[in-house]
Amino acid sequence: MASSPAYTPPPPLKGGALVLGTLSVSLAVFMNVLDSSIANVAIPTISGNLGVSIDEGTWVITSFAAANAISIPLTGWLTQRIGQVKLFVSSILLFVLASWLCGLAPTLPILLAARVMQGLVAGPMVPLSQSLLLGAYPKSKATFALALWGMTAVVAPVAGPALGGWITDSYKWPWIFYINIPVGLLAAGVTMALYRTRETPIKKLPIDGIGLALLVVWVAAFQIMLDKGKDLDWFASPVIMTLAVIAAVSFAYFVIWELNNDHPVVDLRLFGRRNFFGGTIAISIGYGVFFGNLVLLPQWLQQYLGYRSIDSGLSTAPIGIFAVILMPLIGRFLPLVDARKVATASFFGFALVFWLRSRYNLEVDQWTVILPTLLQGIPTAMFFVPLTVLLLSGLPPDKIPAAAGLSSFVRVFCGAIGTSIATTSWNNRTIVHHAQLTEHATPYSPWLQDMVRGTSQALGLNQEQTLGLIERTVNAQAAMLGINDIFWVSALIFIAIIPLIWIIKPVKSSAASAEAAAAAH
Repeated sequence: MASSPAYTPPPPLKGGALVLGTLSVSLAVFMNVLDSSIANVAIPTISGNLGVSIDEGTWVITSFAAANAISIPLTGWLTQRIGQVKLFVSSILLFVLASWLCGLAPTLPILLAARVMQGLVAGPMVPLSQSLLLGAYPKSKATFALALWGMTAVVAPVAGPALGGWITDSYKWPWIFYINIPVGLLAAGVTMALYRTRETPIKKLPIDGIGLALLVVWVAAFQIMLDKGKDLDWFASPVIMTLAVIAAVSFAYFVIWELNNDHPVVDLRLFGRRNFFGGTIAISIGYGVFFGNLVLLPQWLQQYLGYRSIDSGLSTAPIGIFAVILMPLIGRFLPLVDARKVATASFFGFALVFWLRSRYNLEVDQWTVILPTLLQGIPTAMFFVPLTVLLLSGLPPDKIPAAAGLSSFVRVFCGAIGTSIATTSWNNRTIVHHAQLTEHATPYSPWLQDMVRGTSQALGLNQEQTLGLIERTVNAQAAMLGINDIFWVSALIFIAIIPLIWIIKPVKSSAASAEAAAAAH
């Protein structure tokens, strides 16, 4: 983007223009990230209205995620061909169009096609939003700009389930897509008005068609495998085995091809840089654990504690309180300290939060559910910005856009992997705990007979009803023990990956990489 020596970055925005520019870019990102989670709670309603099963309805989420993951690494190449401002505004407008088509969709195939379009055009928005914000702020305020971006990235996926549940309950499911139209048009209009004179130079590079095709094949195969694995009993299914082979072979060819291509669609050589490797792997694994648990907790609250979809969404929303308050402060404070220490404190904070959740039981009250979520906002505020600064540190300015796109791709993809592993592990641990709890529960067990007799007399139920009630209680207990196991392991994972942070070379000023990014734009 900034490789031409003749290109001089425009001066930072000031005053009201800076405020409006920040709001417009943040609105676009909020709309984008929100759409990755807002449809989750509406899947049963969408499936019923379109006459398909809930399993088929989950493709509404998977199709968006797969398409989004594919398009993110193309950001660097597309930016050089189109220009970052035109690409960003075009992505917003096409996203609005795709959202409108999603709401109008009368059948599942049409809805899936619109969601694929939505995911494809959404890919460049997140990394380009970082570029635009960094270019709009003075170099000395670069970490503050990243902090503002991080607030959006954190709050949106948390607000998604609550907002989606409220819209679905109060209106109709198409409105979870229609709300993007006014937001997107406003963001696109303001962004074009303020940033049109800040366009980056265009450089026509050849497209790596083979690399792109291999990327599409392995990501699509892997994503479908993750989505359908649980339903098809994973590798006991020929379909899953076939998808796994396709994903593995195409990924191997993809890596070999990209490493030997002069103009790769994804610059994998960036992983040869220690800071980029350590920072990207740390933020991606951490995000995978974070996002997987973000999906599990509302499911447990709804299925076993009787929460409505909107109530479970509201129980996870407090994570945004401390995140919103602290992120601007982190942005100002970060240049004065070692960013590795801040990121390490974040990982210890996440470990504490998941340990607290591992102590839940079926009698847990809503405040006890909310407290760890509220506290989780503190490590979340210290998570995105320091690690983004660290992984970009030491990169030449012309490598920043490709690096931001690649790290975003890995992070988003790890979010999908984390969700799949978390849900599958919860199911498996629930089965194990159910077997342990019922190991001695035979019709001839005196304690079981006494329990059936006592419950039947106390509640006025017949034997069949009493056994059904006991079975539901055992299921709930097993699910609780299973999810506690996931929380406990999540805490251990955050502790275990801390060394990844410390393989990163120390940066003289933790703002250095952000300043380099600002200079590139």
